[in-house]
Amino acid sequence: MLRLLALLLLTTHCYVPLSGQPDWQATVDEWVQDEYFRHASVGVAIADASTGRLLAHHRGGKSLIPASNLKLLTTATALAVLGPDYRFETQLAHDGYVDAEGVLHGNLYLVGSGDPTLGSPEMEGTPSWRTLLERFRLAVQQAGIRQLTGRVVADDSAFSSAANGSHWQWLDMGNYYGCGTFGINVHDNLYYLRFRQQGSLGATPPVARVEPAIPGLQFENEVTSAARGSGDNAYIYGAPYTYQRHLRGTIPVGSGLFSIKGSIPDPPLFAAQQLQQALEAVGIVSLRPPSTIRKLEPEAAQDERRTVLYRHQSPSLAAIVDRTNKESVNLYAEALLRAIGLAKQGEGSEAAGLEATYSYWQERGLPTAGVQLYDGSGMAPRNVLPPAFFTKLLSSMYQDERLREAYWESLPVAGRSGSLRNSLRGTAAEGRLRAKSGSLEQVRAYSGFVSRRDGQVLAFSVMLNNYEGGGGDARRELLGLMRELAE
Repeated sequence: MLRLLALLLLTTHCYVPLSGQPDWQATVDEWVQDEYFRHASVGVAIADASTGRLLAHHRGGKSLIPASNLKLLTTATALAVLGPDYRFETQLAHDGYVDAEGVLHGNLYLVGSGDPTLGSPEMEGTPSWRTLLERFRLAVQQAGIRQLTGRVVADDSAFSSAANGSHWQWLDMGNYYGCGTFGINVHDNLYYLRFRQQGSLGATPPVARVEPAIPGLQFENEVTSAARGSGDNAYIYGAPYTYQRHLRGTIPVGSGLFSIKGSIPDPPLFAAQQLQQALEAVGIVSLRPPSTIRKLEPEAAQDERRTVLYRHQSPSLAAIVDRTNKESVNLYAEALLRAIGLAKQGEGSEAAGLEATYSYWQERGLPTAGVQLYDGSGMAPRNVLPPAFFTKLLSSMYQDERLREAYWESLPVAGRSGSLRNSLRGTAAEGRLRAKSGSLEQVRAYSGFVSRRDGQVLAFSVMLNNYEGGGGDARRELLGLMRELAE
């Protein structure tokens, strides 16, 4: 049955070029004959975005690793299921009661809904984490609270405690791009690790500081100094909820500070710790240490009688999707996947989000044969999709008047923005080709749209796995085909 569906995906749109139109099949056939592809796995699909009609393909039904191209599916599903105007909400609330002396007999809760932008240092339209802490502190003061008999609690129960993808690599998880996704995310779930550079090759640069400071975080530093100009080749090894980190690799010799970015082990706990510190700075003391809802005794975590003191809303989903696709932010894609699961399956987990994604597009008539998913960001090297699935997806979004603009605008533009900012400048593709890039080890992919001068809009996907040589050569090969699509 799966083989039949895959065949239907390709054969139900046989294409014969009309007079005066480019023969895209001939273009693709010639391109894949390049000696460069002899030992690689390559798939191409090109469709008319306005109809979904397949115009050309080379192994378009072959399942290939998409890397971050998978974000195109996650963001499309989020826009469709949650809507472009959806906003995550984070609440500050308390249980118990406040007596005449300003003593809160209960706990203070930071209640999350999985907002990936909370206190982001990069996301436009959202206040900094320091500003948010000031707003939370002011709300507590305005409620007349001067002391807590309980504790500051981060309620991150909106999402599963399984923060990372089930098939992610150990190499990635301690670094910022491999951070986990929680019911409360803060500061993009990252910290800046500042090394003090050394002047001699092979010397170990000491850790100067961590910003923001993470209580309990410890490092086993095995980083060494490499040649000047060698760049960032240092990695942080560690897992969610654990505070021992191993530092390996190299940074350049020098005399200043050199920064890399790591993943906060437990963002909900960090948020609770930071909020308690902000309150203590103005004399509001908690008699018990900060915690997360999952660490409390079950009976203590079940009290839903809470008074809301403050509500913070994220930027619109359309804005979040824009940054997800333009900057390829893994955290945002994973948060969207879990939010989809929460909305459709009642469970904010990776598994629920994937099940909802499959179901939604199957109901929309997209064949999912050959689609095997393990996360929402493309970090898992076991994700596979056929290029022809991507053109179906892209065409469906292009034809949806409610979703088209937000989705279209979220894609990097050749020569202008995102990962294509410095690509295809001075060619016919500049300003008229929009595509999401994807890269993992021995994986390069691009999927998106081309607005041709003749008025036709093409949806395309080109995916390359297991190529020889460096990623730069692979990228140039794929960009060459994309340039031809625009000419």
